[in-house]
Amino acid sequence: MLGHDVVRAGERADHELVPVDLPELDITDVSAVSALVARLQGEPGSLHGIVNCAAWTDVDGAETKREQAHAVNVEGTSVLAGVALQGDIPLVHLSTDYVFDGVAPLDRDGRPRPYRESDPTGPRSVYGATKLEGEGVVLGVSGKNTVVRTAWLYGLDGSNFVDTMLRLAGERDSVQVVTDQVGSPTWSGHLAPALVGLLERRVTGLVHLTGGGYVSWNGFAQEIFRQAEIDCQVEPTTSDQFVRPAPRPSWSAIESERDDVLPLPPWQDGLSGYLAARAGMMRT
Repeated sequence: MLGHDVVRAGERADHELVPVDLPELDITDVSAVSALVARLQGEPGSLHGIVNCAAWTDVDGAETKREQAHAVNVEGTSVLAGVALQGDIPLVHLSTDYVFDGVAPLDRDGRPRPYRESDPTGPRSVYGATKLEGEGVVLGVSGKNTVVRTAWLYGLDGSNFVDTMLRLAGERDSVQVVTDQVGSPTWSGHLAPALVGLLERRVTGLVHLTGGGYVSWNGFAQEIFRQAEIDCQVEPTTSDQFVRPAPRPSWSAIESERDDVLPLPPWQDGLSGYLAARAGMMRT
C-alpha cells in the first residue's frame, strides 16, 4: 500500500525508484540484499536512499508467530541497515504507534495530547515490541538514518478501514465501531511524498508523521460516510466487544515536536484525497 505510493511520489519528484518485494527480494537474506544494492549503486553515491516499507504487520498473528515477526521486523531491518551502512546510503524505515502503551500523555492542563518523539515507549504486543527493536537497530547503526512512526494507515493498494466501511455500508444499514480507540488516520498518498521529502532534505533521526489531529474509529467511520454521502448509521461500541489476541492501543494519536518536520494535512483532508483517488481508480 505505502510502497506503491512511494514509487508514485518519487516519480512525480523526478527520482528513479526501484521497487522490490517478495519473492524477488527477502530482506532477511543478507546476500540477496547486498547483491541488489551493489547492482543498483553502480558507483559510490549513485544510490541516494532506501525506503523500507516492508514489515510483519499481522498484529494478532505475531503473538503466536514471534520468530517470524522478529525475523522481518528486527533481523530483516538489521540486514537493510547494515548493507546501507556499508554503502553509505541513508535508510528511511517505517515504524508504528504500537511502540507506545496506549495510555494518553497529558498536557499541562491535564488533557490528553498526542505522543511526541521524546515520549517514553512501552509496547504491549509482540508486533509493537519487534517494531521498537527494529527502530533501535536503524538509529543505532547510522546517524544518516531516519525512523518514521505513523499510524492508522490506509491507501489505494491494500485492504484498509475506509474500504471496509464503504463495503459494509453497501451490505447493511448500520455498523458498530469502537469509540474507545483514538488515533491519527493517515492516507498513504500524503505520507509517501513526505518520506521522499525527508530523503531530499536529509532529515534524520526519529520522526512522527501522521494525518493532522486525531479521532476515534467511530468518529472516523462517521466522517467516511459523511464525505462519501452514504446513509449508514454508525453505532457506538467498545473494544471489550471485539476481543483480539493482541491488545490494541486505546490512544494512538501521535505528532511531531520537531521544527524540521513538515506536518501532513489534517486527517479529514487525507480522507478526501483518498476518496477522490479511489473514485478515479474505480472509473478507470
